[in-house]
Amino acid sequence: MALQRVTLPLDPDCQTFLIPPDRLHYLQRVLRLQEGDRFIAMDGRGGRWLAQLEGDQGKIVEPLPQSRELGNPIHLGVAMPKGTGMEIIIKQGTELGVSRITPVVSERTLLRPSEGKIDRWQKIAQEAAELACRSWIPQIDPPVPLAEFLSLDCSPRYIGVTTPAPSLLELLLPNLANKGVILLTGPEGGWTELEQQTAVERGWQPISLAPTVLSATTAPIVALAITVAVLYY
Repeated sequence: MALQRVTLPLDPDCQTFLIPPDRLHYLQRVLRLQEGDRFIAMDGRGGRWLAQLEGDQGKIVEPLPQSRELGNPIHLGVAMPKGTGMEIIIKQGTELGVSRITPVVSERTLLRPSEGKIDRWQKIAQEAAELACRSWIPQIDPPVPLAEFLSLDCSPRYIGVTTPAPSLLELLLPNLANKGVILLTGPEGGWTELEQQTAVERGWQPISLAPTVLSATTAPIVALAITVAVLYY
């Protein structure tokens, strides 16, 4: 039977560690672990240890190798969809192996999240990383204006558009050796003409994700799935 996984604030130099009350409740009440049961403790930054529950503390039994992560970091920018769309994107994006997600505010973006919403997004990423057996928890940034995100200096950079453009797959295949990649997907209704023009002027490559027009929730997952397929296979 696979051991349960939980992210904790760990000091790898200490043999024992105090478990925060919310994490202790999760271990004891949700996962039903008993005194002496073992679990996998992760720090969310690549470290994994076999640990044992002892009261309100954990005891490190031995270090574990990192679980498999993609060799190339994927940074995803998302023009935030309405409703719970960002929660879906963060959960599924984490499962696929995204390294960082930045919510983007464009002219047609409707969502204006509160600080509490951003904290919830980071928690969703943490829980999804645990379930996906990841060693790293993706970074979830506070929302930024589109102009700020377009200023990121990294290559390759791709922006999803609904106008005719090369497919992401054909562009990725020769361009991902030992590189990170930045993907940007648009809002419901698409980018304005000025936004798309500005992106191109700043060096972003327009790409197509499908022969159909995808929703603001579907597009980022498709972009990630294509990228992961190229990196993994």
